[in-house]
Amino acid sequence: MKLKICLPFAVFTEQNQIHNLIVDTTDGAFGLLEHRQDCVALVVPGILSYRMPDGEDIYVAVDQGVLVKVGEQITMSVRRAYSGVPLTQLHQMVSDEFLKLDAQQQLMRNVMAKLESGFVRRSININRHDES
Repeated sequence: MKLKICLPFAVFTEQNQIHNLIVDTTDGAFGLLEHRQDCVALVVPGILSYRMPDGEDIYVAVDQGVLVKVGEQITMSVRRAYSGVPLTQLHQMVSDEFLKLDAQQQLMRNVMAKLESGFVRRSININRHDES
């Protein structure tokens, strides 16, 4: 299989031959072998692993994104990705950077939703006052 991991502004890695791939998705851990059917999956922050032809396992910390498998080609598009450090450091990166940022983004979305609903309520009250 071929693997391509894309970031918003660059290609993180391209591998022309891997034997399998394991990634965390919204439906749990997801494994891909050569003859698996084509699919699309939403990727969550976690550790992606794939096996090279020489048997070496490669680990990559990935942020949320999407994975598409068509034939022999697996293409992933994720916000951020890191590799080249020990597995324990990759786990720490996921915990410290990716999951923390997601919590901050969720808090920001909640604040924005409250601001928007307050704006709508005030707008309705102004319109009611003008009609009186």
